[in-house]
Amino acid sequence: MPAIARLRFLVAKTARKLFSMLPQKSRHNVYRSFVDCREPNKRLVLKIAETQEELEACFKLLHDAYVSSGFMTPDPSGMRVTIYHALPTTTTLCAKFDDQVVGTLSLIRESAIGFPLQRIFDLTDVREKEGQIAEVSALAVHPRFRRTGGTILFPLMKFMYEYCTTFFDTRHLVIAVNPRHIEMYESLLFFKRLTANTVENYDFVNGAPAVGATLDLKHAPEVMRKAYSSKPPNRNLHRYFVETKLPNIQIPHRRFFTTNDPVMTPRLIDYFFNKRTTVFADLSDRKKTLLHLIYDLPEYKKVLPAQPGGGAARQVRQHQRFSVKCPAKLANSNPLAVSAIPVEVNEVSRYGFRARVAQQIPADVWLNATVQLGLNEVSRLTVQVVQETEMNDQHYCGFRIGEPDLVWRKFVTALYEGHTHQDLDQATRFLT
Repeated sequence: MPAIARLRFLVAKTARKLFSMLPQKSRHNVYRSFVDCREPNKRLVLKIAETQEELEACFKLLHDAYVSSGFMTPDPSGMRVTIYHALPTTTTLCAKFDDQVVGTLSLIRESAIGFPLQRIFDLTDVREKEGQIAEVSALAVHPRFRRTGGTILFPLMKFMYEYCTTFFDTRHLVIAVNPRHIEMYESLLFFKRLTANTVENYDFVNGAPAVGATLDLKHAPEVMRKAYSSKPPNRNLHRYFVETKLPNIQIPHRRFFTTNDPVMTPRLIDYFFNKRTTVFADLSDRKKTLLHLIYDLPEYKKVLPAQPGGGAARQVRQHQRFSVKCPAKLANSNPLAVSAIPVEVNEVSRYGFRARVAQQIPADVWLNATVQLGLNEVSRLTVQVVQETEMNDQHYCGFRIGEPDLVWRKFVTALYEGHTHQDLDQATRFLT
C-alpha cells in the first residue's frame, strides 16, 4: 500500500474510533448534521424496476456492492438474485440517472416463504401490532454516487417511504444491516433495534454480522417532525419525506386498489431463476412446493422447479397474489334501517371477501355491499357474514357473495389469471 494511501487509511480508522467514543446522542446529532436532502437533479428518475433490462441492472449493481463488501462471493451470472425476488409480493425500486440504474432496493412483503431476516431475528413483537410488515432489503448505490451527500440514497429512501405508506399498505419496516451501518438508520430514520445483541453470523449475507431493527411508519412522521423541527429545509428529513413532492418519482398506475405490483412474468422468471442463475435448482423441497402454491397458473408451472417426489401442489390458491385495500359500505336492504356500516376489504376471492370491521355485523341476514375497487370501479353485491376472526386486536369478517356482478367478476378474474400488475388495466380480456 502506498504511503499516502496508508496514511489516509490510518486517519480514517482513528477518526472512526474517536467517533465511536462519543455518547450515542452526540453521534446521532452528528449523523443528522450531514443530511443533505435538497431537490434531486432532474436527470434522476425513481420507479419500479419492471423490465428485464432494469431488473438485470439492479441485480448486477447489488452483486457488485455485496461482493465488494464481502457479503457474498462472486456469482457466475454477475447478479445477486434470491428467491424473494421471484415473489409477487416483492417490489424492486430503482433510481436511474441518464437512464442508467444507479440505486436499488427491494421491499419484501410477507408471503408463505416469509422474510430473509426471520431466520435469525424474532418478529413476534412486530407481528402482534396492527398493520402489514415489509422487509427493506437489497440496498445498493453505484460507487459514483456513494460520496455525494445522499444524492441517490435520500431520493430512493423517500420513494420507499411514499410507496410503502401510499401504495404498499405497509405499516412496519424491518431491516437487517451490518453493525457499522445501524446508527445511520437509528439516527436519521429512527429505527428501533429488534434486540440489543448483534448476530455474528448471518448466512444471507455470507456470514457477516447483522443487527435487526424496525420502524413503525404510523408514528415515524411525528418522531421525525420533532427531531428535525429546528433544521433548515435542506437538512429536514421530515419535510422531505412527508411534505415534499418529487417530480422524479414515477408512481405506478393502478386501475384498482391493489397493494402489490408484481412484474415477474413466466418469461422473466425463467430467465433470472433458471437460465441465468441456479436459484430454483438450489431451493429446498419445501420452498419448491410453496412456489407451486403461490404461482398456480399453467404458464408459471412450466418454468417452476419440479415438484419434490413428482407430486402436485393443490390447485386451490392458498396465498393471494394480490391483496387489496378497498373502502366499502354495508347496508340493510330496508332503507329505513340503520345507516350504512363502513368496512375495509383487504382480501378477495371469486365468491367472497374478508373485511376489517369496527362494529358487530349481523350474521343471519343478507346485506347490500358497495365496494370501491378503484377510482372508477364500483361493485354492488349482496353479501352475508360467514366467519368472524380477531387478529392483532382487529375484528375481521368473512363474507359470502350471493351473485358477483360484472365489475367484481372482471376484477377478481384478472387477479387470478393475470401475470403482472399491468394486466389489471386490461381486466376485461380475462372474462370468458
